[in-house]
Amino acid sequence: MDETASCGRCGGTVAPDGHCWDCGAAQVAFRARLEIETDSGAAGVSDRGLRREINADAMGLVTRGAWTIGVICDGVSMAPRAERAARVAAEVGVTALAGLLESGVLPEVALAEAAGRAGRAVAGLADTGSANTGERDGVAPACTWVAGVVGPEGLWSGSVGDSRAYWLPDEGPGMALTEDDTGDLEALTAWLGADSDQPVPHVRSYRPGCAGRLLLCTDGLWRHLPDAAGLRTVLGEADPLDGARALVSYALEAGGQDNITALVVPVPAATG
Repeated sequence: MDETASCGRCGGTVAPDGHCWDCGAAQVAFRARLEIETDSGAAGVSDRGLRREINADAMGLVTRGAWTIGVICDGVSMAPRAERAARVAAEVGVTALAGLLESGVLPEVALAEAAGRAGRAVAGLADTGSANTGERDGVAPACTWVAGVVGPEGLWSGSVGDSRAYWLPDEGPGMALTEDDTGDLEALTAWLGADSDQPVPHVRSYRPGCAGRLLLCTDGLWRHLPDAAGLRTVLGEADPLDGARALVSYALEAGGQDNITALVVPVPAATG
C-alpha cells in the first residue's frame, strides 16, 4: 500500500500512523515496503522488517543541479508518533538542503541549518499541556537524522542520533563517516524532538580519490552489518536500487527485528 491509499475497510483517509482517520482500522501493509530512485541513479529502499507493526523509518532523496541529496530518519520507538516525526524530519531536511545548496550555501553550513529546521519541525509535533503554563503533557515525537550530499567537489554528511553514513569506494577500504550519539547501553544522547536540545549535527566532508558510493542507513541495517567491508561485500557491483535491495534483504534474512532503510548514492570518479 502506498502513502496515499484509502482505508481497506471503509475507504476513508489513512493517517500517518497507518490507521484510518474515520474507522480507526490498522492498514496491514501501510508503508511496509518503499522504494525511491532519482534520475541521477541514487536509490533507497525502506522495509518494515519482520517484527514491527509500523515502519517508523523515513527517507528523502532529490537531485538538484549538480547536487544529489539524501536524508534518512528513524523514529525513536519509545516516543509517541515516531513514524510521523521521521517523515516530517526527512521531508523538511531534504527540502531545506536542496534550497540552501541551490542558493550557494556551503554544504557544511547547509547541513547544520537543515538539521536545525528538521528539529524545529519535529518539536512542533509535540502536544502542549496547559494553555496558561505552556507545559507539555509528555507527548513528544522524536527521531534520528542523517543526511548525505554528493556534489562536484566531494561528499558531505551530517547526523544526529545513531543513523549512519558510510563511504564505500570501488577500490580500497571504506569507512563510517558519522559518529553515533549514544551512551550507556547504546541509549541515544541526541535526537530531534521537543524534549531534545537544539540539534548540533556531526558534519564531515570528504574528497574521495576514486569512484564509489555513499550509503545512508538506519540501525536496522548496520546492527547486522556494522563495518564498511561487510556492507560493500553485500552491495557488490549492483546498481544503487538493486544494491539497496540486497542490503535490506540481508538484514531481513538476519532476523529483521527492526525497520530497515538503506539509501545508496553513486559518487563518480570525477568527484575526486
